[in-house]
Amino acid sequence: MRIARRSWTAALLGFVLLTHAAMPSAQSAETASRPARAPDVIFVPTPQNVVDAMLDVAKVGPKDVLYDLGSGDGRIPITAAKRFGTRGVGIDIDPQRIQEARANAQKAGVTDKVRFEQADLFQQDLSQATVISLYLLPSLNLKLKPMLLKLKPGTRIVSHAFDMGDWAPEKTLTVDGRMIYFWTVPGH
Repeated sequence: MRIARRSWTAALLGFVLLTHAAMPSAQSAETASRPARAPDVIFVPTPQNVVDAMLDVAKVGPKDVLYDLGSGDGRIPITAAKRFGTRGVGIDIDPQRIQEARANAQKAGVTDKVRFEQADLFQQDLSQATVISLYLLPSLNLKLKPMLLKLKPGTRIVSHAFDMGDWAPEKTLTVDGRMIYFWTVPGH
């Protein structure tokens, strides 16, 4: 009986130690799946016909690098990659959206052209972008505006639904009642 109790006690102690050792990893995985901060907007997907019009007005092509800020499920960079051979980067703070976007890119067969990063879009280096796409809020567009104006002259910016305050768009379109705004970063 004494041997059985020692074996049981040793097994229990081993389980407790193993579980305790695994806990930091589980906590790290849980922490990694949470956004660094709360998303600034709720996810509302851009309808496909609006995505198509955004890419058309921005004249996206195979030599472009499109950065989609607040990329959600990834439909804008994925569509650009499929239709035009564009390379794309989607940035979203929500890990659930990043997982979804990566799965969508896999299904679409464009993982060689697009990547999705869980990150704060206000903390990103956007200097490689030739096209920026947005579907945020007016306040966020205004907060981004100084960053966008520092990009290479000629960088194209297209926004679904929201403008940039006093920065007048070069073009506006309406697609099924939804506004699209287009700008080009001016020379410095």
